[in-house]
Amino acid sequence: MRAIVAESPEQLLWQEVPDVSPGPGEVLIKVAAVGVNRADVLQAAGKYPSPPGAPDTIGLEVAGVVADVGADVAKWSVGQDVCALLTGGGYAEYVAVPAGQVMPIPSGVDLVDAAGIPEVACTVWSNVVMTAHLSEGQLVLFHGGASGIGTHGIQVARALGARVAVTAGSSEKLDLCRELGAQITINYHDEDFVARLQEETDGAGANVILDIMGAAYLDRNIDALAIDGRLVIIGMQGGIKAELNIAKLVGKRAGVIGTTLRGRPVSGKSAIVEAVTASVWPMIADGRVRPIIGARLPIQRAADAHQLLVSGKVAGKVVLTVDS
Repeated sequence: MRAIVAESPEQLLWQEVPDVSPGPGEVLIKVAAVGVNRADVLQAAGKYPSPPGAPDTIGLEVAGVVADVGADVAKWSVGQDVCALLTGGGYAEYVAVPAGQVMPIPSGVDLVDAAGIPEVACTVWSNVVMTAHLSEGQLVLFHGGASGIGTHGIQVARALGARVAVTAGSSEKLDLCRELGAQITINYHDEDFVARLQEETDGAGANVILDIMGAAYLDRNIDALAIDGRLVIIGMQGGIKAELNIAKLVGKRAGVIGTTLRGRPVSGKSAIVEAVTASVWPMIADGRVRPIIGARLPIQRAADAHQLLVSGKVAGKVVLTVDS
């Protein structure tokens, strides 16, 4: 089979590699498309190695057709259209994945576009709902509101009856966020998000913040939190070390939670996948949530897709298509 081999960040080569086959409890998927994530960019640059036991090939989510099943797999059968959350291996013609991480294609979604859903859906639901317990009437702030996670998160939060605030870097991206349901839209180049949230909430702040920046935003995020608020950090684009004012944290009875999806055990990912299929797929089926795909490129142009994602010039997800 063929897969992307990362010789360097600029040289992502589509070439022959050893075939994969499903082990016990696994499903073999013939890949139609793969979603692009920042973790893929970091791994291609040698900055985010695969967890122990994971494929060296990059790629954390795919959509395609079941090609084979391993022993002890009863739920899935050859020929079914599916999408899946991976630990790696998605930039390839075939990938083997634990059966518990496989999902049906959401109703009404194109097979290619479905490749851009598993990672954002599982990230948003596991962090915003399962971890931070966002509920109806609360306010959630998404940094990077026009990103894949942001565009999905806005829609899910609104479907839950929550209020939504976002930060983004251009008027076009903020327009998209408003179209998707965000009520407070903040251009981080021109406005201070803490001051704006205080103004919009009469000083109350956000109940939940989903942060991709890490160190650079830590202190300001705590300032932006409401009493009993939860800050969930899932990215470190703004660095890994910052000083924490514990007095602020204690004064707000706030929680700071750092978490990751990729490194969870199969049982943990499977539980998240089950919850997402039960709770988010109906939102997609009835139109409350839709995939936002900013670009589709052939997998041979994986390096271009990575550059596009890093440039910040695309809103929503970037998807790579794989020829049959």
